[in-house]
Amino acid sequence: MIEGPAIILAGGLARRMGGGDKALLPLNGRPLLAHVIAQLAPQAGAIAINANGDPARFAAFGLPVLADPVADYPGPLAGILAGLRWAAAAGAPDVVSVAADTPFFPADLVVRLRAAAADACAPIALAATPDPARGVARHPTFGLWSTALADDLAEALAGGTRKIVAWTDRHGAATALFDAPGDPFFNLNTPDDLARAQMLTDAGS
Repeated sequence: MIEGPAIILAGGLARRMGGGDKALLPLNGRPLLAHVIAQLAPQAGAIAINANGDPARFAAFGLPVLADPVADYPGPLAGILAGLRWAAAAGAPDVVSVAADTPFFPADLVVRLRAAAADACAPIALAATPDPARGVARHPTFGLWSTALADDLAEALAGGTRKIVAWTDRHGAATALFDAPGDPFFNLNTPDDLARAQMLTDAGS
């Protein structure tokens, strides 16, 4: 079943990758963003890309491009706010976010985020994986967000909040635990990470 809207967070500066558009780097002959879209499309309805600068560089994907509504690249919370406002304008009660540099996220991400939010009666649900040291490790760029929180998030950003969990913890975010083997939220931050991702796709993993 196709779910509601989703936004791909591609607004970062990719400093550890040498700058530029990390989402457009090639992975197995296609832009990294194409892999993310292919993984997300069966799980979502409308999809938008959060990115800054000239939107024409994403024209080949045929998706709306939403710039950060806050200046000076304040981080992924600004992209989430862009997604919240876009989804709210379409009358959607919530929006799912995924990161543009994480191509192997679960095929059941959205349904499990929705289940976690519903079970906890929470306005936010975040993905997490087991962590030997901390119990669980949250992956807060992968979340389900109620559009009713848009104004609250805008105020938090204006007040200097930048860390996602610093804001989500105020709202009692639910957790969707993904405990299958492997690292489904492996994200590509460096050229070595990109090489590892190429090895994974070559191996069919």
